[in-house]
Amino acid sequence: MLDVPLLIGGQSCPARDGRTFERCNPVTGEVVSRVAAATLEDADAAVAAAQAAFPGWAAMLPGERRARLLEAAAQLQARSGEFIAAAGETGAMANWYGFNVQLAADMLREAASMTTQITGDVIPSNVPGNFAMALRQPCGVVLGIAPWNAPVILATRAIAMPLACGNTVVLKASELSPAVHRLIGQVLQDAGLGDGVVNVISNAPADAPAIVERLIANPAVRRVNFTGSTHVGRIVGELSARYLKPALLELGGKAPFLVLDDADLDAAVEAAAFGAYFNQGQICMSTERLIVDHKVADAFVAKLTAKIKTLRAGNPDDSESVLGSLVDVGAGTRIKGLIDDAVTLGATLVTGGQLQGSILQPTLLDGVTDAMRLYREESFGPVAVVLRGDGDEALLRLANDSDFGLSAAIFSRDTSRALALAQRVESGICHINGPTVHDEAQMPFGGVKSSGYGSFGGKASIEQFTQLHWVTLQNGPRHYPI
Repeated sequence: MLDVPLLIGGQSCPARDGRTFERCNPVTGEVVSRVAAATLEDADAAVAAAQAAFPGWAAMLPGERRARLLEAAAQLQARSGEFIAAAGETGAMANWYGFNVQLAADMLREAASMTTQITGDVIPSNVPGNFAMALRQPCGVVLGIAPWNAPVILATRAIAMPLACGNTVVLKASELSPAVHRLIGQVLQDAGLGDGVVNVISNAPADAPAIVERLIANPAVRRVNFTGSTHVGRIVGELSARYLKPALLELGGKAPFLVLDDADLDAAVEAAAFGAYFNQGQICMSTERLIVDHKVADAFVAKLTAKIKTLRAGNPDDSESVLGSLVDVGAGTRIKGLIDDAVTLGATLVTGGQLQGSILQPTLLDGVTDAMRLYREESFGPVAVVLRGDGDEALLRLANDSDFGLSAAIFSRDTSRALALAQRVESGICHINGPTVHDEAQMPFGGVKSSGYGSFGGKASIEQFTQLHWVTLQNGPRHYPI
């Protein structure tokens, strides 16, 4: 069992009132981590520590910030085994956590490369002798709120570019992966960023609303970023607006995967299976809607069904398991309810659907209509549905018939045809002849509609985590009307 203290001002500490909560393995029920349950005063202390560290970190030369972030990336990768050891918090496979560490290290390296790319502009002035500049400067304390499903990637993303831009940070850990999020903070502390530059707060599940509002309301917090469900994202967005804090929100998705009539079906099947079922479909980019031209739909479904039958879900410790567990038993119950609703209303359960505790076998349904909850609701599980259409325009209409707009994919041998469609898909991301699940540290990552607003990733993040400061220098006399 892992003991998980708070990280405030460079120090490991318990909650002020000594309270803790436990996170259990969803498959075995064993306690994986015993976690400090922060009080409101702990939240205040974390922000105060970040505020105290801000002047020094903001004034640090960009090359020095770069060196420390690169050291953090190296240490993160070197401690991969520690992150994998905590995978029991979410029931994920070791290969998913290993991938998480690799991409998170890349995010720190990309952030390090950005420290000298935070530039401004010289703007011509109409005032004689006036030299005008727009400078991008650090904002102050940035609050990052990260989810459990890609715990190393998304918590690192929440703080890497804010740090590169010269801000200090408070990371609010997920209640479902607290040990992993706390370990990220420790890695950055051990890499020598400095006391208070990174602070990590964990809270009992019941305390989340009060802790989040307390953090957002704190006057020292100048920016907020949140990755998670659309439901909670609306709350975070409303709180941020109430306290006049700009927020970057990366929320839910229901990714469409378009298969045109000329697609390479074998390649499409491999990408669809990966996109729909990797990490039990618990990725914001996961493929949920397979939108297939009638001409090739039967062949595609047959090939995909055969592929799915090779993907056994089970205890991650079982060597025969290809897929792992859902995050908890409740998730399985909720997703099974969506499947049963669709079948009751006439959908065909092609394969899968068996639920045992938190283990749900990968599932494919055909004949889904807009009368079924699965047509619109995000399953966030190993479930994909087949929607059939005649021709590209019909497929596009189905793709855009969603409240969500994060990631999408189009398969076609005619790349010009696919590119024309990609520009009309209502999503922040679209991949041609590739899976909906795809992320790289330097790419702009964000959605539209109910998938949120703003972009993480490389240069796209600079606007989110800096303040534009207009500065003028008057050379010589200036005329005034009075």
